[in-house]
Amino acid sequence: MSGCSPKAAPMAHGKHDVVVDPVTRIEGHLRIEAVVEDGKIVDVRSSSQLFRGLEIILKGRDPRDAQHFTQRSCGVCTYVHALASVRCVDNAVGVDKELPHNATIIRNLVLAAQFMHDHIVHFYHLHALDFVDVTGCLSADVNKTAEIAAAVAKTVRPDPKIVTSKEDLQKTKDTVKSIVDSGRLGIFTNAYFLGGHPAYVLPPEVNLLATNHYLNALHLQVKAARAMAVFGAKNPHTQFTVMGGVSCYEGLTDKYINDFLALYADIKDFILDCYIPDLIAVAGYYKDWASIGGTTNFMSFGEYPAQGGEADLNSRYIKPGVIFDRKITDVQAFDPSKIEEHVKHSWYKDGSPKHPYAGVTDPMYTSLDDKAKYSWMKAPRYDGKSTEVGPLATCLVNYGLGHPEFVKYVNFVLGKLEVGPEALFSTLGRTGARGIECLITCLKTEDMVNDLKENIAKGNLDICKDWDMPAEAQGVGFVNAPRGGLSHWIDIKGGKIDNFQLVVPSTWNLGPRCDNNLPGPTEEALLDNTPIADPERPVEILRTVHSYDPCIACGVHVIDNKTGNVKKFRVL
Repeated sequence: MSGCSPKAAPMAHGKHDVVVDPVTRIEGHLRIEAVVEDGKIVDVRSSSQLFRGLEIILKGRDPRDAQHFTQRSCGVCTYVHALASVRCVDNAVGVDKELPHNATIIRNLVLAAQFMHDHIVHFYHLHALDFVDVTGCLSADVNKTAEIAAAVAKTVRPDPKIVTSKEDLQKTKDTVKSIVDSGRLGIFTNAYFLGGHPAYVLPPEVNLLATNHYLNALHLQVKAARAMAVFGAKNPHTQFTVMGGVSCYEGLTDKYINDFLALYADIKDFILDCYIPDLIAVAGYYKDWASIGGTTNFMSFGEYPAQGGEADLNSRYIKPGVIFDRKITDVQAFDPSKIEEHVKHSWYKDGSPKHPYAGVTDPMYTSLDDKAKYSWMKAPRYDGKSTEVGPLATCLVNYGLGHPEFVKYVNFVLGKLEVGPEALFSTLGRTGARGIECLITCLKTEDMVNDLKENIAKGNLDICKDWDMPAEAQGVGFVNAPRGGLSHWIDIKGGKIDNFQLVVPSTWNLGPRCDNNLPGPTEEALLDNTPIADPERPVEILRTVHSYDPCIACGVHVIDNKTGNVKKFRVL
């Protein structure tokens, strides 16, 4: 399957205005407006339909409250906001240079579990239906599918612990048939693959295998969420982080560590025997998407600080860095002073680009029809450039820096697909990078647990460091979240929050044009060779948008019901 040759994507003729609103299978509310000419996107706007206002809510509050408010900005990856808020206050009060090693390890373990949860959910439940025709499995030969399953399961390791049986595949096929025969399609009601679609090309047997694992992943992702709660007390909205460390003393006991390891073992088996093999198997039929949906500039904050390294991004296991103009062999050092947010095309009062420490959140909504101001998202820029963050940026930066694990597994995936590194700059590359990042995080988790057990065996039980709140201070917390670079910036005056700014991954990736009228990364990616086979069912737009795993943080909900010449779609 990996040797399948790329085929020319089918394309529509004529000119079409296409609106996808709301884009579903994401967190929050996003609207994509595109102009399609002769099967290609020639103009596009990415519009966030939500106003968060968290920065305004936090003014005047105790800095220690920030983590509890900011992690409510999302219902999925809540912990990353808690961690970014805690890290920015740690940085402001100076305790980040003295954090106990156990605290760093436990924070890292919960973040690793968050990565595994998010990436599994993204691949199977948020993104796979852009490529997998669930109803296509009805014509699958179950015996042939079982043979494919046995071969695919050995993609990563020769002795897989999970091999999908013929009986399980037949059960899945029967389940799908009963749903279709009932006429009650539930979440598949508006699926673009219903009735056939020229952009869906998987054989029936691969559709059946992927559908089987889609259903299994619904159960597996619960284990990843529970793994987070072992140390985090609950999930979502963990309750274990405090400035100066963590508060979960039970996390140092054998019971809690063994509970985590039991859940981790099942997650690891699924990632090695299902997720990565499925990723390569499906990608093998969509190699045309290795030249579609690329961008130019990339940035990663890196993640998983080493002992004593909370204040030093360069201490992180996964390294930070910046790549301009796709020059993968010229990774530059990350400089926080080069971050600015623009608002010329956002629903905020006009002003010059500002560094987050000087950031202003002053909303000024105009109209859904306004083509100049068209999103609640600001437009972050690094050194004045539109810059993609997320798993692809992390893979490119670390591949370029020669990180051994990234070099090993990026080359492994490229080799299986029989494509070169240039294929990384694409929608397919973005989806593949997410799997690679998940695999490397999964494998590193075992080392983190061993470090924690070693500390405990030595009698090191410290998990928190005392500190004093200064009257005035500034701090920043960087987290490489599953969706990409997240940073929280705090300015403390009189011991209270005077200014707080969140610069989130989806703002970097899905923000609008900037003061220089440069498109945001998602807009740039959609303008890169994206074909549209059927303007009435523009699944190709979803493939690239979903490859970013958008998360539009919560706030005021505004959806327009305009009709007329503009096509409007409600999408699965």
